[in-house]
Amino acid sequence: MFVAITNSPRDYAWGSRGAISALLGAERTDAVEAELWLGAHHGSPSRIVDPSTTGGASDLAEWIAADPATATGDGDAVTLPFLLKVLAAGSPLSLQAHPTPEQAEIGFAREEAAGIPIDAAHRNYKDPYAKPELILAVSDEFGALCGFRPASETREAIGRLLELAAQSDEDARGPLTHWLDRLGGDDSIQSVFEWLISSGEGVDELVAAVARLVSANPGFATQRTIAEAYPGDPGLVISLLLHEVTLAKGEALFLPAGNIHAYLHGVGIELMSSSDNVLRGGLTPKHVDVPELLSVLDFRPLPAPYLIPEVPVPDVRIFHPEGTDFELVEFEGAGLLPLDGPAIALCLDGSFELTGGRGSASLSRGEIVYVTPDEGDLTVAGAGMLVVATTAG
Repeated sequence: MFVAITNSPRDYAWGSRGAISALLGAERTDAVEAELWLGAHHGSPSRIVDPSTTGGASDLAEWIAADPATATGDGDAVTLPFLLKVLAAGSPLSLQAHPTPEQAEIGFAREEAAGIPIDAAHRNYKDPYAKPELILAVSDEFGALCGFRPASETREAIGRLLELAAQSDEDARGPLTHWLDRLGGDDSIQSVFEWLISSGEGVDELVAAVARLVSANPGFATQRTIAEAYPGDPGLVISLLLHEVTLAKGEALFLPAGNIHAYLHGVGIELMSSSDNVLRGGLTPKHVDVPELLSVLDFRPLPAPYLIPEVPVPDVRIFHPEGTDFELVEFEGAGLLPLDGPAIALCLDGSFELTGGRGSASLSRGEIVYVTPDEGDLTVAGAGMLVVATTAG
C-alpha cells in the first residue's frame, strides 16, 4: 500500500522561521518551525491524509496498533523501527548525547519504577530505545558540533584566545591559563569536561572571559553566537572541545550513541531509531542531569563522523550507518529500492513516480507517502530530489 501522510512542524524555540514550509513548497509563513516528525513515535505521529485507506486510523501509531501486520509486515510490531525528521535550526540546539540500547532499556525501566511521569521536565528516558541518528544537509550549509576532538587542537584554540587576551583583555589570561593547565593530553578530556559541565571552581570566570574575547573576533563566530544565545552557559567553553563542521548540501554525519553534538544552523533531513531519549549537556534551559550524561558519553577523541554514501547508480545515494537497522536513500533520478520493511518517501524537489508490486504513487514537492513492505521492489522514476527512509539489515 501507498498511504499519503502529513504532519505539522514542531515550534521549538531554536527553530527557523518558515524554513520547513519553504523547503516543502508550502504556503509562506513566519512561524517558528523546528522539526517535522514523519513516523509513528507517540510524541508526534504522522497523520494519515485519508483514514479510509487504513480502516479509519487517523495516524500511523493508531494504524500500527490496530493492524501491525499490514502496516509493518510484522504482526508483533508496536511502532516503526525508525523516525524521519525534517530539521531546521535557526539557532544552536542543546549539546546532547544519546544512550546505547542497554543504557536506554535500564534507564527507562528505572524511571518507570520510580514513578516519574513520562512528560516530567526532569525525566531522561522517554522510551526504552537507543537513538543513533544521521543528518543529511539539504540547505547550502549546515553547521554542527560533533564529538570530542584531540586535546592538542583545543589547546591551539586556547592559545589563540590567549593572544587575543594579550591584546585586549589581560583579565582573561588567568582563567585561560588555568584551563590550559588542566587540559593536558587526550586522557584529560573527561576530567576537563566534568569540571566545565559541573561549573567547578573558576568555570564562571572562564566562561565570562571567553565570551568577552569572542564578542569582537570573527575567528570564533560560532562561540560568539553561543555566548549571545546562552549567556553564562559552560557550553560556550565546551564547544571548543568539539569538532566544528560545516556540511555542504548533500553531505551527512552519523551520530552514534555517546557522541556529544549540537546542530548550529541550517536545514537537514534527520533519520534515527524511533526514540526521543536525549541527555542534555548545556545550551538549553531544560533539565541537565550531569551524572547521567557522564555515564553515556564517549570521551575518546575521534575524527568528525562524516557518513559517506554508497552510490550504486549515478542518481542514487544510500546512507546506511554501520550497526543500525535503518537507511536513507536519496534519489535525484531513476532507481530501484528493494524493500525489506516499511518505508517513508518525501519529495523535496521535482516529481517522482513510485511503483511497487501492488500499487503506485505520484509525488511532487512536499508530498509524503508511507509504503508498506508488501510492495517489494520499489521502482522510482522522475527527477528532482526524493528521500526514502526504510529498514536495513
